[in-house]
Order: sequence, then structure tokens, then C-alpha cells
Amino acid sequence: MKIHEFQAKEILRKQGVAVLRGVVARTPDEAAQAFTDLGSPLAVVKAQIHAGGRGKGTVQGDESQHGVQLVRSADEAKQVASRLLGKKLETIQTGPEGQTVNQVFVEEGCDIQRELYLGIVLDRAAAKPVLMVSSEGGVEIEKVAAETPEKIFKEHFDPAAGLQSFQVRKLCQKLGLSGSTVRSAEKFMKGLCRAFVQYDCSLAEINPLVVTGAGEMVALDAKMTFDDNALFRHPD
Repeated sequence: MKIHEFQAKEILRKQGVAVLRGVVARTPDEAAQAFTDLGSPLAVVKAQIHAGGRGKGTVQGDESQHGVQLVRSADEAKQVASRLLGKKLETIQTGPEGQTVNQVFVEEGCDIQRELYLGIVLDRAAAKPVLMVSSEGGVEIEKVAAETPEKIFKEHFDPAAGLQSFQVRKLCQKLGLSGSTVRSAEKFMKGLCRAFVQYDCSLAEINPLVVTGAGEMVALDAKMTFDDNALFRHPD
């Protein structure tokens, strides 16, 4: 089972993972109001579909319109939303049939110093989850694995004990992170691992994970997929 980005971010927020403020909009007017309510000088309007690659994805019939767009006013947010809502967005993951955009997520802008990748999957051979990080944020992890696998670093963790501090420090060292960013990384990585276990995920992915100018880690995007066989444990 898949959920939308805004739903995944709400789950992560409850686990102490840093996410940006955002508002879901289902009409162009709601998108304009969302921009106003956020009170940010710039925001990002994101099409909400169950597929990745939205930033490079295009609206069928209008390839100039992408699934993720930066806006600087309420009127601009309204215009972008009107070009996305009700339209089909085609991405590398949807195939040529695309997916219909029924809602957009209007999210405040962020000071981006660096982009990273962070993801968790279940390693069935090891019978435990594995946390993967990479310096190649914003790039499909499959592409990184195929072309530069040496840029992916992994740490398995016990679901009951969770990710350990020494594992966080090891990963941060490999990514070249230091100082306050390591403290931010510990809270972020441990929170993501908790969410993965607590919600019976088969995948939890933050791509990109950004480091801000203040050295804080923030989830710029979030993707979560759940084990269908465990849905009975999560009626919500």
C-alpha cells in the first residue's frame, strides 16, 4: 500500500523527523490560500500522486508543466494548481498512462545547502531492515546503485533496538557531516527507523534529504510503502 507525500510527512513528523510546513489543496483557490497561510516568501506546489519522479514529470498535453513547481505569490500558486489539478502527470514511474492529480501539496521554501539520500528497506537475506544513505540526493537510487554503488553506505539495524548512535556517527563520517549536523542526523535517522518499524513499512525513502544552511536535516520529499499483510494492525 502506498500513501501520498503529505501523509508520509505527517507520520514522520510524529516521530520527530523534521519536515517543512505544508497545506493540502484540492482547488486552485485553496492553493492560493495555502500560500498566504504559510506566510513564506516562496513555496513549492507539488502534485500528489502515488509515483516518484514528479519534479521531472510532465503534464500530458503540456510538457512545459512539471509536477513540482516553485511559486512566489498566492496568484502564482493558484495558476500552477489550476494547470495540475485534474490533469494526468506522466513520470518515469507512472509509465505513459500517467496518473491523475486530484490534490497538490503547497509547502514552504527551504534554504538548501546540500542534498542527500536516505532510505530503508527490509533485507530479507539478513532478516532485518537496512538503512541506506548516499551523497547523491535527488537522483534515483537505482541509478546510483548501477553507476556509482560506492556512493551508497548501509547499516542494518535490529527492529527492537532501533538504529544505534554509533551507526549514525559512522554514516555521518562517510557522508562528510560534522558538528550540529550530526546531532540533527541522529534525531532524523532514528525517527525514520522508528517509523519504518512501527508502521510495518516495506519502504521508507527521503529523496532528497536536505541539509540547511543552519546545519539541520529536513525531509524535502518522503515516500512510504506499507506491507499489505500488516494493514490489519493499522486501521487508520
